[in-house]
Amino acid sequence: MAAGEHVFEEVWQDREIKFDQPPSALRLRKGEVQIDSINSVEDTKGNNGERGILIVTNLRLIWTSAKSARTNLSIGFGCISSVNIKQVNSKLRGNSQALFAMTRFNATRFEFIFTSLVKNSPRLFTTVQAVFKSYDTTKLYRDLKLRGAIIRDKELVMLPHEQVYEKIGGIWNLSSDQGNLGTFIITNVRTVWFAVLAENFNVSIPYLQMKSINVRNSKFGQALVIETTASSGGYILGFRADPVEHLEEVYTQILNLWKVFSSTPIFGVDYSMEDRDVDPKANFVPRTEDDVEIMEGDDIEPCLLYQPDGEKEIDREPVFHAELGLAMERLKEGTTLQSLWSVV
Repeated sequence: MAAGEHVFEEVWQDREIKFDQPPSALRLRKGEVQIDSINSVEDTKGNNGERGILIVTNLRLIWTSAKSARTNLSIGFGCISSVNIKQVNSKLRGNSQALFAMTRFNATRFEFIFTSLVKNSPRLFTTVQAVFKSYDTTKLYRDLKLRGAIIRDKELVMLPHEQVYEKIGGIWNLSSDQGNLGTFIITNVRTVWFAVLAENFNVSIPYLQMKSINVRNSKFGQALVIETTASSGGYILGFRADPVEHLEEVYTQILNLWKVFSSTPIFGVDYSMEDRDVDPKANFVPRTEDDVEIMEGDDIEPCLLYQPDGEKEIDREPVFHAELGLAMERLKEGTTLQSLWSVV
């Protein structure tokens, strides 16, 4: 039986933060939808005084400077930990309310502040908060889940827009030496397995997190092997069908649905634009290369502008300070204990 050669383009748009990217990185991928395009938004944290455009998609926030398309941000919703509204001092707007997004990526914290330059317009706040909430509450579409509350009375707890295509019994999970008998539920967005004797022993595998699907020989005989992406933990999950003749059918159906999903991904983020009948695609701003030559200089690394303490978050080793009589984290280079107590 041939192995599944299909390769799904792994999604990074909602899981990474990128700075000053070429236009190709800002183009919408398959399944990514532009929800809103908001003009006159200032990047108050990193480019205070600079007007730009904020595009909200179902996967990320994209801010681009109106002055230069090379100055931009791509902030995945999966990196955002909180969204709040606070007072801020904007060069273009003065003291005003702004959108604060606290994020974390690659063990580093970033803080983004966006200020709407349109007076009395809550659109920036309402759109971003609503889409972030929808993203945060629909993780089962995108994340692999082990032992979740996804089965009730032997039936799958359905997600919005989810359709069940097949329910197949006699499927053994090969995670233990003796295997566990269970059931496959195959839908348009994921494949779910749960044990017959304990439905809380289960796994939900979104097609979004599948790296490969193969049939291999194992000590249990022919087995269906699903390998997941590195971002989902890099699991290798094995299953055996009883009778074994069902294995070909199961393999083919999951592989075909994975291929269909790859061409038309469903990320699960629902949204509704109140009082707006305009097609969001009509407002999309195409990305173009500036016709200028970029000269290398000594400018600060862009990501440093967005860190709450102004530097990369590094855990420094503790050292003993005789003056305090206790251990504390080693001070930054150029910082003294006395300066921490001084008020300028």
